[in-house]
Order: sequence, then C-alpha cells, then structure tokens
Amino acid sequence: MTDSVPREADFDLAPNLLDGAMNLNMTTRDCDLVYWLTAVAQGTLNGRAAKGHAVSAPTPEFMREPGPLREALILELGWRSVAEERAVRTLSYFVADAPGIPEMEFFATQVLDEARHSQIFRDHLVELGVPADRLHETIAELSAEYTAEVLAPIEEFVVRTIRDEGDFVGAVAAFTIVVEGVLAPAAELSERKWDRLDPAAGEIARGAGIDEIRHLTVGSSIVREHLIRNPDYRSRVMEIVTAGRELWDQVPVLKYVLRREDLFQEGMQDHKDLLDGYEVFPGRKLLDTTPMERYDIAERWTDEMAEARLRYMDLEEATAILATTPRS
Repeated sequence: MTDSVPREADFDLAPNLLDGAMNLNMTTRDCDLVYWLTAVAQGTLNGRAAKGHAVSAPTPEFMREPGPLREALILELGWRSVAEERAVRTLSYFVADAPGIPEMEFFATQVLDEARHSQIFRDHLVELGVPADRLHETIAELSAEYTAEVLAPIEEFVVRTIRDEGDFVGAVAAFTIVVEGVLAPAAELSERKWDRLDPAAGEIARGAGIDEIRHLTVGSSIVREHLIRNPDYRSRVMEIVTAGRELWDQVPVLKYVLRREDLFQEGMQDHKDLLDGYEVFPGRKLLDTTPMERYDIAERWTDEMAEARLRYMDLEEATAILATTPRS
C-alpha cells in the first residue's frame, strides 16, 4: 500500500471496526468523492475489488463440503447480502434528499459501498459451492423469514423518517445510531470467527468493516454538527432513538442469531486443530465460547460503541435508552 492511502482506509493498517468507530472522527468534508476514489477504490480495494478478498486468502475445501459450518456461513452471508441490498435502496433516499453537495456525495459513495458489500457476500456463496444459476433464488429462500421479521420493519422505520417525514438528519440518526450501530458489532465478530476457518470470508468481513467505520463516523458527525447549529433538535433525536430502540426490541434478532451460531458451534468442533489456541478476543478462546456468549459479546460491543459515538454527538443521555432495554 502506498503512503498516499490514509491509515483508516489501509486494509492492513486500519483499526478494527470497533476501535475505529469508537475513536475516529471523520466528516463529509474528510470523506468526499476524491477521498473515496483514492483512499477506498485505490486503497482499501486494491487487489480485492472483484471478490472482496485477495487471491492469497483462500476458501478451504472443507468449507465447500455439506455440513453445519458451511450452512452457518451461507446463512450469515445470505442474510447480510439482503441487509446490504435493503440498505442500498434506503440510502438512495438520502442521496435524493441530501441538503448539500457534501452530504449528497458522501451518501452516493455509501450507496456504492453497500451495493459492493451485498455483491461480495453473494459471490462468496458461489465460492462456497452454491450454484451460480440459483444464487438469487437460494438467497431469497433462505432469507425470506429473516427479511420479513427483521429487515423489513427496520427499513420501513428509516424510510418513513426520510421519505414520508422529510427528516434527513433524523434518518441519518436512525440509520447510524440504531441500524448500523447495532449491526456493526456482529460484523466485527464475523471477521474474528472466520479468520482461520475461511480466510476469504474473514477478509470480506474486514473490508466491509473498514467501510463501516467511515459510515458510522461520518453519520455521527452529521448529527453532531446539526445539533450544534440547532440545539432544539435534540428532543427529536431522542424521540428517534427511543422509537428505534423500541423497534429493535420487537424484532426477533436473537432467534436468527442463535440459529446461525448453533450451526457454527457444531461445525467448529470438527476443526479444533485449526482453532487451537485462537482467541476471539484477548483472553477468550473461540473454541471455549458458546452461541449465547458470542451473542452477548456482540451486545456488549454494541453498548460500548454506542456510548462512544453518543458522547461524540453530545447525546450521552441516549446511552441509557440503548443500553438498558432488553433485546429480543
């Protein structure tokens, strides 16, 4: 990687998603079209633009064999591909209704980021052995319930805020604080889970995480700057956070997470030699974790990241709303 690529966009040097989202601050002025074309297209994606992973990061043959481990990854990537597709359609409203050129350009790049994520998640299913001519049909089948019960209500909430209520900043808050803020830690866990079992999937998750750092930090800066200019808007943001939290508690996320993690739990036992000594986070070996513990880890990361981002937006009072409400 060249010296012209900023550290946060360098595939090898960028912080992990949690560290970056909690500690970096970037704005639309920092992440304009030139930034995306140089730092992202020619930086993060260098050598990984087509598949999301380098040629040197293989998918082992055992990941193509029928079994719980392969099924767990197919579910994970299938669901994430649909989630990213939904994000593309939702964020298109952000581009159309952006109040200025900087916001329009940034969300145009985020639309492209999310479309790319959806594509590389889908394409890795083919690398896992899903027939290419049945790819879309397969994803539709395995994600139908997840889409209806989890993704559709969340999409409706954000779209209603921007399309029907015409509240651009409110929609940014909903997407950044509630949607991406809650989903991002699970994405971080994905990178760590698959690092040794499927290096290609690990790199795909890593690259998507680097993008998400940018999305979370810039989205937070938009809300922060608007609140500085319009302090009376604080009550509206709190209303959106409260509504988003209530919505999230109504969708059956845990049901789907445990379905996937139970399969992963069963499948990883067949590869104890590969995972021997591997720590999912310092002091905790992946082989020693349980499905519920991994869910709890992601929940804890969610709370920590939310606290940091809300403090940056001067919305610390919203931390209690996001952290103390039990999740489905």
